[in-house]
Amino acid sequence: MGKSKAGTRIREEVIRLVSLVPEGKFTTYGSLATHMNVVPLHVASVLSNLTEEESANLPWHRITATDGRISPRMPLASARKQRARLRAEGMNTDKDGFIQNADDHYHFPGLRRPIRWSTT
Repeated sequence: MGKSKAGTRIREEVIRLVSLVPEGKFTTYGSLATHMNVVPLHVASVLSNLTEEESANLPWHRITATDGRISPRMPLASARKQRARLRAEGMNTDKDGFIQNADDHYHFPGLRRPIRWSTT
């Protein structure tokens, strides 16, 4: 995300929504993006550019690709960390990174919000 006012607001909202995903649950980049009225790449961009402190304190591992798996685009070390954190919260993944019994663990962030990010 750029340094624009809209980019800053989107970043803050992604971080806020990720912090609300309960332990033992997950949601997807796409679900958050739909709720925020942005594209999934906005959400992924924010999460891939967290500071060390944000990464340590934010449950980013609870956000998966739209199909309920660890993103195949994620760096291997991050994917391993995500898999271990999900497992620690009771979510098992198969060899391809798909969360098992996903319906039991899915967190619905809410319906699409009519936000226009480029305005104040």
